[in-house]
Amino acid sequence: MNVMTLPRLIDLEDKTFDPFVVEKLATGDAEDPYPLIHELQAKGSVHKGGYRELFTDLPDTLHALNQYMVFNYDTLLRVLTDAETFGNRDAFMHTLGRSFGRTVSVMDAPEHTRFRKIFQQAFLPQTVAKWGASVVDPVVTDLMSGFIGRGEADLVEEFTHHYPFQVIYRQLQLDREQAPIFHKLAIAQILTSLDLPQGFEAAAKLGVFFQALLDQRRAEPGDDLISHLATVEADGERLPDEVLISFLRQLMNAGGDTTYRGTSALLTGLLMNPDQLEAVRADRSLVPQAIDEALRWEGPVLTTIRYVRREVELDGVLLPEGAILNMILGSANRDPTKFKDPDRFDIFRDRTVRHLGFASGPHVCIGQHLARVEMTRAVNALLDRLPNLRLDPSKPPPKLLGHKLRVPDHIYVKFDA
Repeated sequence: MNVMTLPRLIDLEDKTFDPFVVEKLATGDAEDPYPLIHELQAKGSVHKGGYRELFTDLPDTLHALNQYMVFNYDTLLRVLTDAETFGNRDAFMHTLGRSFGRTVSVMDAPEHTRFRKIFQQAFLPQTVAKWGASVVDPVVTDLMSGFIGRGEADLVEEFTHHYPFQVIYRQLQLDREQAPIFHKLAIAQILTSLDLPQGFEAAAKLGVFFQALLDQRRAEPGDDLISHLATVEADGERLPDEVLISFLRQLMNAGGDTTYRGTSALLTGLLMNPDQLEAVRADRSLVPQAIDEALRWEGPVLTTIRYVRREVELDGVLLPEGAILNMILGSANRDPTKFKDPDRFDIFRDRTVRHLGFASGPHVCIGQHLARVEMTRAVNALLDRLPNLRLDPSKPPPKLLGHKLRVPDHIYVKFDA
């Protein structure tokens, strides 16, 4: 398809509004939320109150609701896998539903089961694996060309912050000219959780754009992701436009933002532990377990939410129907009863307990296979093409920040040009 025929994205009316700054304020600058998480977890697995309010007084759409926090691995796993008692729809309608619309994350069974089955056909491991060479590798090469001959780089500003988003641009066959506005609108739309008008404006404009793009690809299908999603089916059923467009709205955040954070955490963990970095450099069969450890140690999302569908007792605490549960995934992934020395990054740790970096249960992350492909390709390319990759000793080491979505602002490195 000729990219010149693509529908046009329309920027926010207020050109001075910077959604990236607001989003950063919303995710917080907590240097280390884990001491408080451990402290609360030691006192019990269920606590009254909202997790966000422990770190910021900036209100969101959950602020006035009846909230509880859930800690520890076993309790979280029980909630995540009991969809009959703990639902998604009436929780996420206050957050993701406002941003993206009728997306699968906001659904409960049987609707969720039906549509998720179709999406799973689109993101089968064998399908995603093919995108590695055709979509992911060209993005890696393009980004690295900007610094590979220089001997130094900021891997966040020059690589990880752009990498997964550019993968999505290629999957959608979006022209480069429109990419900055697309990224801006995708970040702005999640600010509906703060009741900002720019959030609703961005969500509406992305909806119009994706409807036009979907109509165009149905009329002239190609090998891009939208053409694929428009035709994939399960049990003879295809995705309705409303569900598909809501998914595409969410794709930049669920697929781009989380992979950016996960890849940044992986590189931080390896570079801050040179012995482990050298082990991976020498033996690439260690890459999968390094990725798993990064997802456990600093999962891209520390919390998610659920809704109590009927009154229930959870670890001795009576939860009323209608309560919102803040699911502290970070506490499960650093539960000392499951992981020895849990705050330490260690790719060689025992892996008999599965981390919850991608959650669990019926809403386990659909895009986890693509995330692993992207993280694998990224770390292999950096180790292959940047000899003697190491932290820049003349600059500050990377520091992960945030109480919910954590990422370092910079990863300054040196390498042999």
